[in-house]
Amino acid sequence: MNATLSHPTIRSVVATRYVTPLREGGSLPAIMEADDDGLYVVKFRGAGQGPKSLIAEVIAGEIGRALGLRVPELVVIDVDEALSKAEPDQEIQELLRKSAGLNIGVDFLPGSLAYNPRPDASVDPDFAADVVWFDALTMNVDRTPRNPNMLIWHGNPWLIDHGASIYVQHISDAFAERAGAPFPQSADHVLLPWASSIEATGERLAGLVTPDLLQQIIALLPADLIGDGSPEDVERISKAYLTLFTDRLALRSQFEQEAERARTRAL
Repeated sequence: MNATLSHPTIRSVVATRYVTPLREGGSLPAIMEADDDGLYVVKFRGAGQGPKSLIAEVIAGEIGRALGLRVPELVVIDVDEALSKAEPDQEIQELLRKSAGLNIGVDFLPGSLAYNPRPDASVDPDFAADVVWFDALTMNVDRTPRNPNMLIWHGNPWLIDHGASIYVQHISDAFAERAGAPFPQSADHVLLPWASSIEATGERLAGLVTPDLLQQIIALLPADLIGDGSPEDVERISKAYLTLFTDRLALRSQFEQEAERARTRAL
């Protein structure tokens, strides 16, 4: 597991080359090269659910890292509109034009394999419970057997694609008021059949997600991804994310018991 980060950080890089699209779902992420010679899976602000999915990628990803889970490094990647002119595919051209500016990149894990859930698989029960709890906290609706969003790299599981987290932000501008929203999706979690007690996991993990840590994570978000980018909008919406998670942690027994009931039924 990664060491817990007391001071989360995120690097900034500049995209230098569009390498290849990853035609998964409707958001068209792509592998891009950056000025640090690294390769990143880029999530574009002009695709799918727009900047809100990028915000979810950062907040959920950094919470996961703070919990000791393996999450590939995230970067803020600046995409120049001029890169679109070298692309023959019209759909990619349009996406790059819409996404000019700051986007989010996820470190590319070369040679990694998609996690393939099997009934006879050997999965560490505490790891499984950690991920179930983490996804319930962050309201991640997208870690199911159909779409596990995990990779196996150098023999270890890595968690990817957290853009579907914080789904309540797409329902209402007053999403902070939905901190206590039920999360029945835990019953469909790919790792639930192997998980140890979700409530015991909450006792172990909840203290790692402090208000100070949440403030630091939210401060990593590029301002122009938040609302209209104005100081007033950035402050208001940033406070809403902080309130959502501090209140959700205070009410965690609700989603923990919900997940625990689902786990017991699956035994």
